[in-house]
Amino acid sequence: MPTTTAGRYAVLFTSQFAAVGVLLPFIPPLMAAAGLSPGEVATILAIGGAVRLVSGPLGGRIADALGQPRGVMAAGAAIAGGAAMLYGVAGSFAGLLAANLVFAIAFACVVPLGDAMALRAARAEGWDYGRVRAVGSAAFIVAAGVAGWLAEGAGAASVAWLLAGALLAAAVAALRLPPGEAPARRGGGALRAVLALPEFRRVLAISALIQGSHAAYYAFGSIHWERAGVAPSVIGMLWAWSVVVEVALFAWGRPLADRAGARGLALAAAAAGLLRWGITAESVALPALVVAQALHAATFGAMHLATMRVMQRAIPAQVAGTAQTLLAAGIGAVMMAATLAAGWGYQAIGAGVFWGMAGMCAVGACILASRRTLSS
Repeated sequence: MPTTTAGRYAVLFTSQFAAVGVLLPFIPPLMAAAGLSPGEVATILAIGGAVRLVSGPLGGRIADALGQPRGVMAAGAAIAGGAAMLYGVAGSFAGLLAANLVFAIAFACVVPLGDAMALRAARAEGWDYGRVRAVGSAAFIVAAGVAGWLAEGAGAASVAWLLAGALLAAAVAALRLPPGEAPARRGGGALRAVLALPEFRRVLAISALIQGSHAAYYAFGSIHWERAGVAPSVIGMLWAWSVVVEVALFAWGRPLADRAGARGLALAAAAAGLLRWGITAESVALPALVVAQALHAATFGAMHLATMRVMQRAIPAQVAGTAQTLLAAGIGAVMMAATLAAGWGYQAIGAGVFWGMAGMCAVGACILASRRTLSS
């Protein structure tokens, strides 16, 4: 285990995002392989999203109230690891719904609390959050590739055990973080205090649109490509490639981010989303998919960096856990609605549903262009 603070956060991000690298590309195909329709897959994912709207901020509020985000984060990761095992044995709509509900309740606060603690530590000690976060993105790449190989060789359900292992490792990594929690917040009103911050409300609105535009991709990207004849191992590599470029931005993009500022990064994300989802809607040719996936550096990475710049500057330490989980819940609310719409849309018009995701980016771009929504 590394002894530096940045090194320990790198281990935390490695395990957390290895789990996400299995979860996003391969749990929807696991559900489809169990015989669920696109509408049923979307319903399960959307219900999980609805649950996270409550469980995420609640976990953040508990962490802030106790002044113990490490413990809350570790407990959530461990319980989510147990739920991941249920994915591997459940073979019906009811079983997969139950597994996803437990997972959603437990995992909702895990990544936001890690971000909140890392941002505070980076600000206090002067290390580069983006470069450390890039290690987690690299772990996503490896995990997506391994999960694709595993699914192709041993069946879709096998990835559940890889997901469980990564989450249990994340629980251990959370407990090994150095002390440095913010003082416990006494009294109520943390949610109101966060929502009263104008900069938080602005970044939440923009982030929800741009990050929410990934809904159809997260729910049906792998399913769509698999039905078009793309091998699971290639799908895993496409997901991995999307994060290779994200890693490059996180690791070496700080000078660019400093020049662009939060607003410039968000505008780049919106513009890239228009192009990315248009390509995804119109082509399954491998060269086109490689280009579309490269744009993930902007649609996710640039928007994430823009959001974290605002959160690091504008959020008091005593409500950082509440703010990060509330941000995740707001994005999740839009993601939930977009996932439900994507499920109905994919059944009706197939890949045309990705044009709806492009429309969300267009709305975000119009808001950003109309006034100085985000400061640097």
